[in-house]
Amino acid sequence: MTDDALHRPLHTADLLVNALSSATDRPMLHLLGGPTLTAGEVRDETSRMVQALAGLGVGRGTRVGLISPNRPEVLHVSHAVQILAAVYVPMHPLAGLADHLHVIRDSGVELLIFDGERFADRAAEIAAEAPDLKLMAFGACAIAADLSRLAAGFAPGPLVAPRVEPGDVMRLGYSGGTTGKPKAIPSIQRVAVTTLQIMMTDWEWPAEPRVLTCTPLSHAGAAMFLPTLLKGGSMVVQPGFEPVAVMANIEKYRINCMMLVPTMIYALLDHPRFDEFDLSSLETVFYGASAIAAARLKEAIERIGPVFQQFYGQAEAPMALTILRKAEHDVTDLRRLASCGRPTPWVNLALLDAAGQPVPDGEPGEICVRGPLVMDGYRDNDALNAETFRDGWLHTGDVAVRDPGGFLRIVDRTKDMIVTGGFNVYPREIEDIVGEHPAVAQVAVIGVPHPKWGEAVKAFVVLRPGMSADPAALTAVVAERKGSFQAPKAVEFVAAIPQTPVGKPDKKALRAMAEVAAGE
Repeated sequence: MTDDALHRPLHTADLLVNALSSATDRPMLHLLGGPTLTAGEVRDETSRMVQALAGLGVGRGTRVGLISPNRPEVLHVSHAVQILAAVYVPMHPLAGLADHLHVIRDSGVELLIFDGERFADRAAEIAAEAPDLKLMAFGACAIAADLSRLAAGFAPGPLVAPRVEPGDVMRLGYSGGTTGKPKAIPSIQRVAVTTLQIMMTDWEWPAEPRVLTCTPLSHAGAAMFLPTLLKGGSMVVQPGFEPVAVMANIEKYRINCMMLVPTMIYALLDHPRFDEFDLSSLETVFYGASAIAAARLKEAIERIGPVFQQFYGQAEAPMALTILRKAEHDVTDLRRLASCGRPTPWVNLALLDAAGQPVPDGEPGEICVRGPLVMDGYRDNDALNAETFRDGWLHTGDVAVRDPGGFLRIVDRTKDMIVTGGFNVYPREIEDIVGEHPAVAQVAVIGVPHPKWGEAVKAFVVLRPGMSADPAALTAVVAERKGSFQAPKAVEFVAAIPQTPVGKPDKKALRAMAEVAAGE
């Protein structure tokens, strides 16, 4: 036997084509205020988009950028790009012009697709700086042709998955840029199919998922589509996150599954209309992307139910390094609720010290991983690759401790660690303690320059509506439990914690705020 097609592994495009071509009458995709598409209709829309993009010159290796809020065409484009073996370059809708231009130039995007109603002005700004860029819009737009209309002119045909290799780049994602310009993080075929395998086998899905998607489809939200399709479920697409709309749609469509970031969970819990809605249909809420306050997670479980499953990963090894299962959320143990769970069996994970040696249980060590989930490396960045990939491990930059049961608790990023008076302070631990105060909705801790101690601990606190807290009391409880050197030397009450485009607390922005305050 010489034909290597006989044992060629399947990749995500193969699985997508196979799944969309079976059970075609099953309702699959519903847009609020619009139609419900069956799996067969999603297949046909994907076929039309494949033909439209191919007619625009998109083929193997073409970089296709996209800026859009949630709409089904985002899925059709991302699926068509996969089937054409092109490279998808999602650009976050909330990012600034400078970051968008950096992504366009760094990745070599040739075609930019954008929502004509929401992002025509941004597309025009980008085009002014990148005149060779080809533009297409979703909907009527003065500066670009309507891609949706173009696609509608094609008759649907069979979908054919491309011949790809495990190391082929299928997506160029970019980091949030919290430590500088966003970094290009290539997603290859091997990583994508490994992520899907872990989500399918280890994640706790309802028997027949009815998924509400309000996280960006251009990013993590799209990761829910293929597992939902393969598990015989359906998906409701909400244009964006708005607490009342989310709760109303859970009730209306009897949603049993969704993915949220912690700030979204807080927004639901803190909304004055929370108790008006029936959320009892929820069976699983996947949450991740940033740390969640243990006290707020306890509140969520008590008010919504034992439906929460955490996932932990990073763009370099996405979404599935560890899992904290629903039954492992012990509301009587805040330390357990501060855990990110235990490693999945699909990765090798170790906690290593600065010398690359394993640390004992209870001691902090950097999370280091290896296996098929790990990316091949940053694009065109030898120095960063040398720093990140050492001794056969991907060094995540996250510091954690492991308890005797094997549960990991992330205490912070290595770059966020505060050194005060020669002692190491991990902001996450301070945030968890301050976050237990009943008046605290959110908290973020950073280190600020100090003439005597080198750095001092500063806490930014968002209070719950109508509540107050004494800064001295917040400081005292940290001093009592962690020692006075770890207690915040300053507590600043703010209306909101700034966030990166992917919903994480933006500590670079907080440091800038602290510098401005210090200079006043």
